[in-house]
Amino acid sequence: MTSISSRRLAKELMEIKNEGCPVGINLVQADDFSTWLFTIEVMGESLYQNEKFTLQFRFDQQYPISSPAVQFVVTEGRQAPVHPHVYSNGHICASILGNEWSPVLSVIAVCVTLQSMLASCKEKHRPVDNDRYVKHAPENPKKGLMETRNTCTGEL
Repeated sequence: MTSISSRRLAKELMEIKNEGCPVGINLVQADDFSTWLFTIEVMGESLYQNEKFTLQFRFDQQYPISSPAVQFVVTEGRQAPVHPHVYSNGHICASILGNEWSPVLSVIAVCVTLQSMLASCKEKHRPVDNDRYVKHAPENPKKGLMETRNTCTGEL
């Protein structure tokens, strides 16, 4: 990691440890500056009431200039939410993770945005191109979503 990336992630991690996370968001793992895990749940009444999801953040050497690779973890016992902006493999179609990323955004800001995205959902369904996307998607969501960013229902 470059010193800028490491310093920024150290600062964010210190803030999380000192101030805690917003309600419904919990840091699960941040052993290094390459991968962090959080759980996220929507508080209050929503289509996702009583559901908890795991988010994975992967950072490259360009963070915070470039966005982290963020996706919902999909393994045994863990599912991605059924949502118009979330593919069944956990990749998330959200402009803040791509062309509208800004270095002023933090990991917690991304978590809160995704929590809000789930809270405001009116109907559970996958993006219209889910099967095609998942069949051809690379492991890193940043590499696969650039060309499909506008095919999910709307933009975030």
